[in-house]
Amino acid sequence: MLDLEVQPTLVVRSEHQRMDDMATLMDGTFSHVPQALLGAGLHITGPAVALYRGVPGETVFVEVGFPVDRVPEGDIPLPGGLTAIASELPGGRAVRTSHLGGYDDLGSAWEGFVGSTEELGETIADPYWEIYVTEPTPDLDPAALRTDLVAQLADPADG
Repeated sequence: MLDLEVQPTLVVRSEHQRMDDMATLMDGTFSHVPQALLGAGLHITGPAVALYRGVPGETVFVEVGFPVDRVPEGDIPLPGGLTAIASELPGGRAVRTSHLGGYDDLGSAWEGFVGSTEELGETIADPYWEIYVTEPTPDLDPAALRTDLVAQLADPADG
């Protein structure tokens, strides 16, 4: 179990992101946000992240971006009609694990993570997020990718 501190982020938010078009959102965001941050005088403090709310179906609520050194002032326009906004990774009780392998296996990694958390008598709550520890490159073996899975824990008083 972890006790996390709130981390400010600069993200592109999509409240009804189609799961089959997630790569387009992530590629566009991850390729444009770093330059926009520099222009706004902000600094990236960690690897790229994607924060989710709710159970993914055909669509999902997602925020894609980077942790930053301070809360940005105002929205930042990006190429392609995207807009980066201030958000945060929440603080509080959480659990984390690492997935080694390709992004196609993240669904099964989440299932195993949720199951093992429930075996400990804990319940995962919204939000939950992925930290893309290994930056993908065209020649990188997908087996070498590391993605940390992090989830808020429900308050035991709510159970």
